[in-house]
Amino acid sequence: MNRYLPLSILALGILAFATLMLVIAPGMQMAAHPAPAGLKPYTAQELRGRDQYVGLGCVYCHSQQPRSPDQGPDGQRGWGRPSVAGDYAYDRPHLLGTMRTGPDLLNVGVRLPSQSWHLTHLFQPRAIFGWSIMPSYPFVFEVKDRAENGDTVVRLPPGYAPPSGVVVAKPEAVDLVAYLLSLDRSYPVPPDALRDEGYAKAEGGR
Repeated sequence: MNRYLPLSILALGILAFATLMLVIAPGMQMAAHPAPAGLKPYTAQELRGRDQYVGLGCVYCHSQQPRSPDQGPDGQRGWGRPSVAGDYAYDRPHLLGTMRTGPDLLNVGVRLPSQSWHLTHLFQPRAIFGWSIMPSYPFVFEVKDRAENGDTVVRLPPGYAPPSGVVVAKPEAVDLVAYLLSLDRSYPVPPDALRDEGYAKAEGGR
């Protein structure tokens, strides 16, 4: 019985330390960086699209955290400058990602600002990139005999369009694309981040 007390104290100590280092300390660090002037809060539609992004599993294959040049060539890939804490001021929870089966998406709204492109890509990625391994999401679209007033029609190349009728985006697809288009962190880095030694080194001392 006496053995359980030291083990319990040790376990609680480890849990408290992990909570401090992984939850409390990062939270305090994030709170010290207010939202940059160029960052806008998500709209209601973009928040619905963010829920779709999580629900469809996009977060499992795409990161939202461009790395510094000393960690990887993300800037050369066109994924934007290294991210800073303020870039995630309105993200609850943060979707940094753990894998890059696909490209980083933190600035996809800058790289690919076309709603039409994203809808086609979601309906059938192979219609744009024949080599793509990304899954298609036809269930957030529907095929209609003809487009109705207010419908968002998806443009598809020959071979991918239905034999008859048109493909129309459901609200879930439109909301998801609105979220993707909102991913724009191309504004200037806030002064407090520029003063950070680590960021200055990552940018080559600029």
